[in-house]
Amino acid sequence: MEGTDHRPAEAGPSRQNRWAALYLLCGGALMIVLDATIVNVALPAIEHELNFTQASLAWVVNAYLIAFGGLLLLVGRLGDLIGRRRMFLAGLIVFTVASALCGLAQSQAMLIAARFLQGAGGAMTIAVVLGMIVAMFPEPREQAKAIGVYAFVASAGGAVGLLAGGVLTEVNWHLIFAINIPIGIVIGVGALRVLDNDRGLGLKEGTDVLGAVLITSALMLGVYTIVKPAAELGWTAGRTLLLGALALALLAAFVGWEAWTEHPLMPLRIFRSRNVSGANLIQVLVVAGMFGMFFLGTLYMEKVLAFTPMRVGLAFLPITVLMGTLSVRYSERLIMRFGARRTLVPGLTLILIGLLLFTQAPVDGSYWLHVFPVMVLFGTGAGLAFPALMNLAMSGVSSRDAGMASGLANTTMQVGGAIGLAVLATLSGSRTENDIAGGVSELAALTNGFHVAFAVGAGSVVGALVVAILVLRSRPAEDPDAELDGLQGEIKTVHIM
Repeated sequence: MEGTDHRPAEAGPSRQNRWAALYLLCGGALMIVLDATIVNVALPAIEHELNFTQASLAWVVNAYLIAFGGLLLLVGRLGDLIGRRRMFLAGLIVFTVASALCGLAQSQAMLIAARFLQGAGGAMTIAVVLGMIVAMFPEPREQAKAIGVYAFVASAGGAVGLLAGGVLTEVNWHLIFAINIPIGIVIGVGALRVLDNDRGLGLKEGTDVLGAVLITSALMLGVYTIVKPAAELGWTAGRTLLLGALALALLAAFVGWEAWTEHPLMPLRIFRSRNVSGANLIQVLVVAGMFGMFFLGTLYMEKVLAFTPMRVGLAFLPITVLMGTLSVRYSERLIMRFGARRTLVPGLTLILIGLLLFTQAPVDGSYWLHVFPVMVLFGTGAGLAFPALMNLAMSGVSSRDAGMASGLANTTMQVGGAIGLAVLATLSGSRTENDIAGGVSELAALTNGFHVAFAVGAGSVVGALVVAILVLRSRPAEDPDAELDGLQGEIKTVHIM
């Protein structure tokens, strides 16, 4: 940028240490992402030891999701205001302490409360990471490569979590939480040494207490509605509709307030970019579809194919390997050569084919014939799609809004996952119950239910493809809507293609 630079000091290290800082940030993000799925494999052991009922056991997952999904936007913007390094370190401390409490839990109440605190720490840590990466790597080619590394961590972490959960649960379920303590300490010490201490914009630039209360309440209530009454009572139940309407009313009030207030928590100017808006909508749709494979695919292997937790974790290994190879080594080259949009569409298509293929998995299926090809398609598709999505979600965003844009990208991913899990699990369970009532064997009924979920997930990915084709633009630099920050007079636009 020419002339006076009004941006705050960036949350990035000196040039020669940027890549070390990137791997440190991704290590912190991986620890958070792992925790979203690592617990799933251990749920039967937790249920047995702490005497959970089937209904109460869901809160081991739900407590984390509600705090994590509800706070991402708020803490992302606070990172812009008080400094992203400070927010990252505070989140690490909260997450690490909460992990210790989870590992020490000897009662249901203690574990659920600690999981809520863990979700809050996870949100504080991960919400600012993408914004810090964009600030550290302003050059397009390096930025595409750096975001590819982060995208691998953000999207493949779920599969890694299933593998790690299987290994650790075989020893003791408490280890899935205790392992975070040394990792959190090492990353925290490294962050103090490597990351520059950015000043942030200052609280005078946008405390917006009312906006914070509205959006946090809307997101927490929305996620709660999805994971509790919608999943248990159905989407048309009176309680579901009432809470859903209240969450939407809070969200509408938030949007109205942000359009009016002088210092908004989430400046609506960011949504003028078709690529930013489109990328976040695509994330909701594609992650909703993919969650069917990760969670219900796990149940298919455990309950129908009788896989052990360790074998389930190993079954997902191809996804991790392929995503890592593509995201870290090739995504930057593909995005720079063809553009993020043209890299995204083939990736989404491969994910779609994988889901459709999984709808044919039989009761007596084999891993190599019916599961492994799906893993290959998912790993390849996600390795192409998610780095491109991350680039698009941060394109045209000024440095002053990078933390908020990062929080938004993570929020849409979490909301998509929560919606997908609730919808697909409900549809799958309904089909299974109807089939059992009609005299179908239990294994066949379970399989039929999973097939319905995979088919609906495929439909969600079709929607993502439609948005990608109709909404996204090939070259954000030529998009007049990319000029988002008129308040500063000059904009630092992040060109990614």
